[in-house]
Amino acid sequence: MSPGSSKPSAPFFSELSGSSLADASTSLHSDTSYYDPYKEGDMTPQFESSLYFRARHQEFDLLEESNYAITATAMSDIMIDETEAIQTTETLRLNTMNGSPREPCDECSLKTTVATVSCPTQTSNTLRSPTYPDGLNWPCLGTRQRLGSTLGENEKRFQKLTEAVRTILECVGEDPEREGLRDTPERYAKAMLYFTKGYDDNIRDLVNGAVFHEDHDELVIVKDIDVFSLCEHHMVPFTGKMHIGYIPDGRVLGLSKLARLAEMFSRRLQVQERLTKQVAQAISEVLRPQGVGVVMQSSHLCMAMRGVQKVGSTTITSCMLGCMRSCATNREEFLAFLHRR
Repeated sequence: MSPGSSKPSAPFFSELSGSSLADASTSLHSDTSYYDPYKEGDMTPQFESSLYFRARHQEFDLLEESNYAITATAMSDIMIDETEAIQTTETLRLNTMNGSPREPCDECSLKTTVATVSCPTQTSNTLRSPTYPDGLNWPCLGTRQRLGSTLGENEKRFQKLTEAVRTILECVGEDPEREGLRDTPERYAKAMLYFTKGYDDNIRDLVNGAVFHEDHDELVIVKDIDVFSLCEHHMVPFTGKMHIGYIPDGRVLGLSKLARLAEMFSRRLQVQERLTKQVAQAISEVLRPQGVGVVMQSSHLCMAMRGVQKVGSTTITSCMLGCMRSCATNREEFLAFLHRR
């Protein structure tokens, strides 16, 4: 489109010579079924981009990949200006921001909005795994509230939990006022807050600067770490052992911090698969090592006390990152150490 032009020139017309346009006997004039989208009055002068016309006559599937970050919108029946078009709900898939335009007409200037996503969009109550917002997964809303709670808010939460336990006792057919259960709501509330005390911790405070520069470049393993957690599906315990290993890249972590990381993430409502991955990701975030490996073996009471009731069953999960995942030799060496007694 030439500068100062009130409407874009269609590529079809640009291929014709001036003489052919003046010749009334050409097929251009004889074909009355052809619809000229740029005919006088069909488009408003304010909307100079041919993108709007293309948006009205094409439908694009929503693209889930993040390659396409620019979105534009259009209305089907009425003409609106560019600002109003951007705010409508029908999205249009365009080129990548750094890629070349599909057609020359795409080179025209158009105000668009860039989809900048700061965290995965989920439900109103959870924004992803309940970890902490310092480089790992995004915590749920309740986790952030608990981390920043005041003493008064903590007391209010405790009283609310106590009343909830009292309601549970009534619902199962018990009398919360009898001697054996009179203090049970308060005791259980304290116990539950301890079982989930990992929500009160964050990695920065837990590590507390215990990262040291060393040139050690071989495996560092801490195994047989006792882990106690609550299954988030039934809120009954699962217990087991976790084994953590990593290959440093100029920095090492205090050994006790590995066990504390396992403790922090396990003291939350969990599934074993996520717990294993969160510990591995935390070590990777803190140290940036060459590789990290975490293996966990545990027994779930939700499979022993109810459901299939398989008391002797165990569940093993692993998470390998970096060279522990890409190099079979490193992975096999790590797993071989775990079997040694």
